[in-house]
Amino acid sequence: MALIDLTDWMNEHTGQNIIWYVKRLAANDTLASGAHQAGAYIPRDFILDIFPSMNNPEAENPDKWFDLYIDSHGGDARQVRAVWYNNKIRGKGTRNEARVTNFGGSESALLDPESTGSLATFAFHLGQGGETFACHVWVCDHEVEADLIEERIGTLEPGQYKIWSVDEHDIFSLKVKHTSCWLEPSEIPPTWIQKFPTGAEIIQKTMELRPSHGIAIDSRLMKRRDCEFQIFRSLEQAVELPRILEGFDTIDAFISRAQSILQRRKARSGRSLELHIKEILLEEQLQENIDFQHQPESEPGKKPDYLFPCEAAYKDKNYPEKNLRMLAVKTTCKDRWRQILNEAERIEQKHLLTLQEGVSENQFKEMINAGVQLVVPEPVVSAYPKSIQPHLQTLESFIGDVRILNIGRS
Repeated sequence: MALIDLTDWMNEHTGQNIIWYVKRLAANDTLASGAHQAGAYIPRDFILDIFPSMNNPEAENPDKWFDLYIDSHGGDARQVRAVWYNNKIRGKGTRNEARVTNFGGSESALLDPESTGSLATFAFHLGQGGETFACHVWVCDHEVEADLIEERIGTLEPGQYKIWSVDEHDIFSLKVKHTSCWLEPSEIPPTWIQKFPTGAEIIQKTMELRPSHGIAIDSRLMKRRDCEFQIFRSLEQAVELPRILEGFDTIDAFISRAQSILQRRKARSGRSLELHIKEILLEEQLQENIDFQHQPESEPGKKPDYLFPCEAAYKDKNYPEKNLRMLAVKTTCKDRWRQILNEAERIEQKHLLTLQEGVSENQFKEMINAGVQLVVPEPVVSAYPKSIQPHLQTLESFIGDVRILNIGRS
């Protein structure tokens, strides 16, 4: 599909009484994991909101059939079923969950294992009483399409979802549960209100709130990532919401402000994971520019995220190639993994750290054949197909390998 088709689709399915639900498809959403109940996870409370006729706890497994069109893939049209399995609240079982079923088999773009990692947008059309009567879906084929959607709604990371509606005129529409990392206005340094802090400054605050004591490396990374997101959003609300509530003299002024906020979110998403990795390497007693180097130059115009031990060793032709390592850091990897193949040409096997919740077996085979080793935080490993899990490397394991190389160097 051409990008103009996606732009037209977004405009056609944006308006009053249309609500978007957007998420990146995990292996458990598609058929990649082999799960029997495949289909994109949609929160129970949201399903009951858009199907109010189902919100009947006394009924047994209330459901609703509606029309669903996957417009991105030839207009695949079918009737699907929203159902609330509610036997737990009726004292007759253990289930209290809602699902959408009847998508069909692997021919559906929503269930195709190759869609794992893709950004999927569900545009629910509401009729009388706020009841959904139809849903139009776009499953992105590549990251260029995903970028276009994120330009409108903001960045969306693996494991997150976003509920967005133009009716709300709300660029803060992502529902965030407050944790101990959410900063109240009185807890925010005054200088941060005057000038939005850098990513490195926010990371330092994250480390204060989530120190390393007794926390395994991979869990530490994931906990800090969540904490940093809370800090960022609480700061964003404290800085931007008062300005928005003041109002704007022109539509252009509002659009300019919104674009600035969305761009900051995008910049934060692309950079913060790198910075978290750097701080963990330092905490694990690896010395910067001796044991590792961040953003070095491997070849003219090429800068991998991390080289081990350092740029000087990499450029020393007498330094053994078997003792060199490269680590690329990408929040999602479905299409972007190929970008790392021409980085650090002396290093045959490229290590890639990602937070993406699964890849298909075919995608994984492509990576292996291209010499890419996936590094996945331990809490995310279970999201991958069982056949792939034994071949993944955790961050802790990767750092352990680097330590062994350092011992051999000394």
